[in-house]
Order: sequence, then structure tokens, then C-alpha cells
Amino acid sequence: MSSLPSTIDAITIQKNGGPEVLEKTTIPFPKVNPGDIVIKVDYAGVNFIDTYYREGLYKYPSFPGIIGKETSGTIVALPTDETVLNNETYKKNGFKVGGKVAADCLGTHSTYAVVPWKAVYHVPDVLDTRVAAAGLLQGITAVSFFEEAYQVKKGDTILVHTVAGGLGLLFTQLAKHIGATVIGTTSTLEKKALAENNGADHVILYRSEDTVARVLELTNGEGVDAVFDGVGKDTFDNNFKLIKRKGTIVSVGNASGAVAPFQVLRLVEKNVKLLRPTMSNYVYTPEEAQYYGQKVFDYIHKGILKIQIFKEYPFTEEGVKEAQQDLTTGKTTGKLIINVKDY
Repeated sequence: MSSLPSTIDAITIQKNGGPEVLEKTTIPFPKVNPGDIVIKVDYAGVNFIDTYYREGLYKYPSFPGIIGKETSGTIVALPTDETVLNNETYKKNGFKVGGKVAADCLGTHSTYAVVPWKAVYHVPDVLDTRVAAAGLLQGITAVSFFEEAYQVKKGDTILVHTVAGGLGLLFTQLAKHIGATVIGTTSTLEKKALAENNGADHVILYRSEDTVARVLELTNGEGVDAVFDGVGKDTFDNNFKLIKRKGTIVSVGNASGAVAPFQVLRLVEKNVKLLRPTMSNYVYTPEEAQYYGQKVFDYIHKGILKIQIFKEYPFTEEGVKEAQQDLTTGKTTGKLIINVKDY
């Protein structure tokens, strides 16, 4: 470990608030535990969860907090714990110094990241770290939610809110690979065209069209088998009007704000299933993480999942503020990433 620097540059917050609380600071190198992998960071993925932590919807254990949960780069130090080194799942990953990896761990938008090995994903040689940072969290979310929250099957009709976002596009691509029909909602004609180019069968412009009426029209009044809703507060109530009897509503995110408390008896009318899963509980064990990580990177390599990067931002205070503002104001499509290695 002697070759590691004494400090790192990181994007931190001292308190909860808007983008203005984001700062680029130099802080001491984090403590490295025996089960940790140390990563020299190349890229960081920007996600709504970053804004949830910044705003205080999700709580930091303490301040200052390092922003960010999705990172890629190369390994500079491996675990020293013999129990870890002899673990069968650890060995399956083939981790090595200089090897490419991605990580899902809070507090990793920094020049180096110290991450428990269970949260690190081996990146195959055929992929680069830029694609890995852009595809890890949303790729695993799409694949695990389609397998476990609601198992999408050939012949299903599903509704994807914010269909032209990074996750929405992956939901669409994966659904078409399986053989499902995809109805999506989005805000502009440009985003509609993008969704259609990624396989969406029907795209509703929610600002000018009645989403419920259009979905019922497209499904002959039956409704959809499943809804994947990353919007939250603004779309939640209408989901009950357009879901099929015995259908499943998967609440994926809170882009418009958290869903308000509701009466569980609302599920009775159509025997609806409602889930609010988080990806981290589908990759809770090392075995689950290895399974989904390998599957996602294989899908990316084969072109089943096509990672579309909207913009690459600089690893500066201004760059990260701009990325989060762009993400939350609805002007983006695809994935946003931060270039750390050149800064």
C-alpha cells in the first residue's frame, strides 16, 4: 500500500441541499480494510440516487460525504484477508492488479476509491471502463428488475415511464430482446424518436396526450401487464388506472418526488402487485453480484444492451453540478458520466 497517495480529490458535500452544496475537495486517503479493493478511478456514472443523497432523501452516515455510487477504473491494490482471497466467488471474478473493474459503492466520485470486494465487478477485456461506468447500475437494475421484480415474458405488454432516459432505454432494449411490447412515456418528439429507435412500440408524449386513455386504447381496454415507473409522485396514481387485473406496478424511482403514503386497499380493485425494489437488494450477496454483473457485461458485449452516453462531464465542481442539474431538469437522454482520469 506504500505506493498509494496520501490524499484524494473527491466531490463532497458538507450538508444537504441543491447542486450548490457540491464541492471538489482534497481529503485524506480513505482507510483501507483487509477485504477492500483499491481502484484508480477512470469514470463515474451520474444517477438520480446521487441527487437523493445530496438532497437528504437518503441519509449519509456523516458529513462530509463523498457523492456518487457508480465508478470504474483499474485495480491498484487487492484484499489482504486470506478468507477473502480463498473465497470461491472472489476467485471466480479474477481480480488482479491492473485489471478493469466497476463498482457500486456510495462515496466513490473521487480519484481513488476504496471499495469492499463484494461491491466490485470484473469488467471483461472486450469492454472499456467508460462503457462499464455508464452501464453498471442501470444495466443491473434493468436485468434484475426484469427477472425478480416482475419477470417480463414474451407476449407481455409493459409500460415504461421516462422511456428515453438511460434506464428506460435499457428496459426497452431488454423487453424487445425477450419479445414483449413496450409502451413508453416521454416529453419531447426528439426523445420519442430516440425511444422508437431503441425498439419502443408506442411512445406517448405525456405533456400533450392523456397517458391513461392512450394506454387503454393501445391495449383494448385491458391495461398493461406491468409498469416500470421511475417518475414517482406525478405518475403513481394513474398507474392504477392503466394496469391490467393481476398486473404488477414496479416503482423504480422518484424523479418527480417520493410517492406519498397510500392505502393498501387500493391494490384490491384489480389484485395488483406493487413493489418498490432497490437494485442493491438483488445483488446483496457476492454470488448475486457476480451473476448479474457477468450477465450485464455479456449483454453489453453482445449488443443486447446498447449503452448510450448522453454527455461526458469534467471532474470539476462545475462539471458535476452541471451533470446533476441536467439530469434532474429532464434535458438528458441516455447516460451521463464524469471523466475522472483526465482531471
